[in-house]
Amino acid sequence: MAQNNSGRRRRPNILITGTPGTGKTTTSSALAEATQLRHINVGELVKDKKLHDGWDDTLDCYIINEDLVCDELEDMMEAGGNIVDHHGCDFFPERWFDRVVVLQTNNTVLYDRLSRRGYTGQKLTNNIECEIFQILLEEAKESYSEDIVVALRSDSVEDISRNVEMMSNWISSWNPVS
Repeated sequence: MAQNNSGRRRRPNILITGTPGTGKTTTSSALAEATQLRHINVGELVKDKKLHDGWDDTLDCYIINEDLVCDELEDMMEAGGNIVDHHGCDFFPERWFDRVVVLQTNNTVLYDRLSRRGYTGQKLTNNIECEIFQILLEEAKESYSEDIVVALRSDSVEDISRNVEMMSNWISSWNPVS
């Protein structure tokens, strides 16, 4: 795995990942507000800056152009002080992140959240299966040093508050690697 470049940054970069519906955007927004780090919602960035290769009708989402996303984020990530919010994590350079947080949600809670969002059919099934088999946790552990990957429960508002407090404390005590 590549060496982390955190020694050049004054503030850490955090990736918050997890299956859609696990609370990534809610957690990222609250953490950004609590710490004054920049929240980067990759889905919104892709849509706003057209960093995609079209629309997938089956999954009802944009086909992300990972190279364009990484090019767009490079300078911001090198500067530090970012919370990146995205359901995937394996295409980002390892050197960008000082902490990778994988949010996990009980399958029943997740099913209800995704159904309320209008997920049906294959899109709903794929996302529930992804959570059941802990695909994103495994992806994170394969893509980043395991000592920076943490899995956090995200079933309730209380869980999100606890997670934001814990991550805020981690950010406060963070020191760049020399």
